[in-house]
Order: sequence, then C-alpha cells, then structure tokens
Amino acid sequence: MLVLAIDTSSPAVTAGVVTVGGDIALAAERTALAPRGHGELLTPSIAACLADLGVTPRDVAAVVVGMGPGPYTGLRVGMVTAAAFTDAAGIPVYAVGSLDALGAACAHEPSLLVITDARRHEVYWARYESGRRLTGPAVDRPADVPLEGVTAVAGAAAELYSDVWPELTRRPEHYPDPVALVRLALERITAGAPSEPLNPLYLRRPDAVVPGAPKTVSQ
Repeated sequence: MLVLAIDTSSPAVTAGVVTVGGDIALAAERTALAPRGHGELLTPSIAACLADLGVTPRDVAAVVVGMGPGPYTGLRVGMVTAAAFTDAAGIPVYAVGSLDALGAACAHEPSLLVITDARRHEVYWARYESGRRLTGPAVDRPADVPLEGVTAVAGAAAELYSDVWPELTRRPEHYPDPVALVRLALERITAGAPSEPLNPLYLRRPDAVVPGAPKTVSQ
C-alpha cells in the first residue's frame, strides 16, 4: 500500500510516498527549505515522488497531512493540496499533529521538548514523554517555554534559539518526516477509516484582515 505524506507547517516543504505493509518504509521523498515557496513547490514535489516510483495518484491508497501548528499561509497550502488530491483520487485523508511527528521520531527520549519557529520571535512547542504528548501545543516566546524536567529538544527552533536552552541535548530531527507522519495515522490507514475534516492548527489569528468599510468623507 502506498501512502502520500505531506507537511507544510514549517519552512520545509515536505512530500513523500511511504509503503505500508509488513513494515513501513520511505519509497520516495522531496523536501525543500523554502519559507515562502510552499505554493510553488508542493505539487511539483508530489509529482516528482510519484514519477520516481512510476505510479499515478490512483495508485495511492491514502494521504496523511501535517495539520500544524504552523504559519497560516504555508500550512493552508498543505491542507488544501491534500484535500484536492484525495477528492480527485477518491481516497481518504488523515490529519496528524506536525509537532507530534517530531515527538514520535524521538520516542526513545524520556522527556522531550519539540519547538518550531512561529515567527515574531515566538515558537510553537509541545512536551513529550517517550513519544506521548504531555502538554501543548502552544505558542510562546522562547524564554517563556517551561523547561522543568526536559532533557532533550527537537525541532528547527532548537538551533534558532539555542542560547535559550544550552543545557538541553539537541536532537537532529528538525522537521516532520513522511514516515513519522504516516506512523501517527497507521491505525486509521490499515482500518480503512473514512476521511476526517481537515482543521489546520494555527494557534493564533492570521495577520491578514478583511478591510473595513470605506469611511464617509464629509465636505
């Protein structure tokens, strides 16, 4: 069974095809660091993964998409693309937490902090114990993230704000990877569960606002 995994919750535009059967393995992947390139790069990345394997969208059994938290525009590109792909192919789509994918990739860490860049000098964060989320996700300034009991940190913001937590072991996992995303949805995939509503996790309102009504000009 082939499963397409997508994540656009961070500057990494990630698409990968994962085989699900007796084991889970990465069959093809495209990942590019492009903070403002999600809309331009995601669909070609998906097409390239399928071309690598000589398959078509009809050969994909399901799609897993990271639902954030993440910045509004990039995250929405991934969610909309996943919805359009599955609607056209007639297959189910499942959403998983993007921070959870990083936490699952470091499941052997007994006390882990996952942090990604939220811009505006803030981070998205969540706490994990052996891959299980304990608190979060939330968005805060780096200095306000609770660190009591944490021994390791994963996510790209660990390097971006390395001076804030110098005593923590920094993991090399910076962005969600396709295999970790699929593992989080594995039970739903193998059970053939129906598609779920895709609700992006923003944690804060977008910067863009609807313009107000024109002001009346008095003579």
